[in-house]
Amino acid sequence: MSVLQQAYNPNTLAKKGSQLIQLLTNHLKDSQLEAQKKTINWKNPEEQLAFWQQQSQSNQEATDIFKTILSNSINLHNPKYMGHQVAPTLPLAALAGLLSAYLNNGMAVYEMGATASALEKLIMQQICAQIGYDASSDGFITSGGTLANLTALLAARRQILKDDVWEQGSDKALAVMVSEEAHYCIDRAARIMGLGTKGIIKIPVDSEYRMQTELLEEKYIQATNQGLTVIAVIGSAPTTSTGIYDNLEAIADFCELHKLWFHVDGAHGGAVIYSKKYKNLVKGVNRADSVVIDGHKMMMMPSIMTFLAFKNKVHSYQTFNQKAQYLWESSEDEEWYNYAKRTFECTKSMMSIQFYIVQQTYGDTIFEEYVDTLYDLGKTFYQLVEEQDNLENFLRPDANIVCFRYTHKNLSQEQHNQINLKIRRAILEEGRFYIVQTLLNADNYLRVTLMNPFTSVKEIKELLEIIETLGNSFITQNT
Repeated sequence: MSVLQQAYNPNTLAKKGSQLIQLLTNHLKDSQLEAQKKTINWKNPEEQLAFWQQQSQSNQEATDIFKTILSNSINLHNPKYMGHQVAPTLPLAALAGLLSAYLNNGMAVYEMGATASALEKLIMQQICAQIGYDASSDGFITSGGTLANLTALLAARRQILKDDVWEQGSDKALAVMVSEEAHYCIDRAARIMGLGTKGIIKIPVDSEYRMQTELLEEKYIQATNQGLTVIAVIGSAPTTSTGIYDNLEAIADFCELHKLWFHVDGAHGGAVIYSKKYKNLVKGVNRADSVVIDGHKMMMMPSIMTFLAFKNKVHSYQTFNQKAQYLWESSEDEEWYNYAKRTFECTKSMMSIQFYIVQQTYGDTIFEEYVDTLYDLGKTFYQLVEEQDNLENFLRPDANIVCFRYTHKNLSQEQHNQINLKIRRAILEEGRFYIVQTLLNADNYLRVTLMNPFTSVKEIKELLEIIETLGNSFITQNT
């Protein structure tokens, strides 16, 4: 039997597939029971590279490689994972991802991905309705919030300028207005579009780190007087560092007054549209021209999966009107089923089947329960920090993101910063917990994003105790 024949042998799939599923089953079970003591087995980049260089020198069975990868990767399913904004994937969604990878039906054109294309249309109709849009809305699934936000802003440019920029280009000085705390991908998208630093108008935040919407008028007049054409205002739902939601209704009022495009970057927290308890955080989202929501954040999908919804479906067809006759017969019709007409991707994975199978199995209730569980946990974390003598919060959280730090009355600002950096590094290297850090008002803060629904008060108290112990020991070392 040749190597190719062996590789495509159904018996190989059955054997290796069964072994992998058993490995993942044990991994999930051990994670929930905390039999796996570490969330991360930290190695610096050079050590990690050297490890894999050594591993590659020996011929290993696929199952052994699976085991090694599992043990050397961050375990998001461990309740002590409180790091970045990535969800522990639902097992059923992961299985659907295996099906997607196996079928490999690219979705540039309908005939290559008929099933996934129809499911994507169905899913986007449901998400648009959940946002509060009517039947004239539509959207699609794309590969991450960065691409989705860029696509939305390209649509804004086309709609506000009323010019065919795709064909004719534009020499106008354009600008967008956005919170100074917005995710960096907005800044990146604007620069890709050629707006430059001058075209990214940062709106200061208030003491609660929300965009000061009362400054929008002043900043807009300044931009206009400088010869800039403002095309859009972006609301954060929420910001990344602190998890604070902008006042979307105030932004909507401003955009309607000046006939500007209103875009909501809800990559992290847009999923609150499923929560009766927390939906008020995005009051006014139904007035946005476009909305981005990441499935791989607060909807438990595998990375990367992002929903981009347009209030007016026509706008989703106007961004890319490039002709490719070998792909489709007519480039003038609004063919929802030929997704390459509307997205950056030509080859697009079957992301829709992952979401669809979860929704059909558990209903929208699972999204509501996930959001409520973790947003409630954010409030619990905040309260537990408040009860500690040597810990302080930065802000009362809107979401499941909490920024806090170790503090001591005898420390200067610089000493506070250094000790909190040391605490984070020590936690990273020890590996039981995984948390990150952020810079707020020139101060270093520890930052958690509570993404695992099995994280409880027990894990939070253990983490806070470790942080206080580390902080106290570092002070002792410095005295």
